[in-house]
Amino acid sequence: MAWDLDGQTAAVERALAGGIPQRAGWFRFYFEDQRWEWSDQVHRMHGYEPGTVTPTTELVLSHKHPGDRDRVARGIDDMITRRRAFSTRHRIVDTRGNTHDVVVVGDQFCDDNGEVIGTHGFYVDVTSTSSRKREESISAQVAEIAERRGAIERTKGMLMLVYGVDETAAFDLLKSLSQVRNMKLGVLAEQIANDFPKVGQEAIASRSRFDQSLLAAHLRAGDPTG
Repeated sequence: MAWDLDGQTAAVERALAGGIPQRAGWFRFYFEDQRWEWSDQVHRMHGYEPGTVTPTTELVLSHKHPGDRDRVARGIDDMITRRRAFSTRHRIVDTRGNTHDVVVVGDQFCDDNGEVIGTHGFYVDVTSTSSRKREESISAQVAEIAERRGAIERTKGMLMLVYGVDETAAFDLLKSLSQVRNMKLGVLAEQIANDFPKVGQEAIASRSRFDQSLLAAHLRAGDPTG
């Protein structure tokens, strides 16, 4: 599975343009010249005004929390060597010294010949869930949401559980994916909910399988306009 570069970039920009500032944004990375591109929101997550810096791997790593930097560096090396998508959860430190807890969900994209040339996806700032008290409340929220009707609520609970985010961040991610895929929110949510039992506890222990299932859900959901 791969994303069409031009079409998906435009769709991501439209999806995130009206979102909460700095809560979510897109990134793109080209394997050949190791070139990064950030949306305005991702610039601001790192403490920069859009257009004032050119993101590089060195700059990207310089903003990783010291406790996460080596792990993320290994992930980037693996991404480049194996031409894999970049998906992770880690902390970044912005130019003001503030720490942000971020979830990164990525996928591959290809050139016109079908060759994988990079990875492209979302940063979602979930800083509000980083405290222990907040994390402990997630299980209770998931249990409550599971009792509500509707695929959207069930899927939000699954995203909260797998990614360790709050309800608002889970909905932001789900909404962005539905807009990028040009698919009704309920249709996409229903497919993600149906997929969840197939990955089960493995998704919680190791998110990579769930990431790929999440990003491919629209392909299994039938007519995107129905």
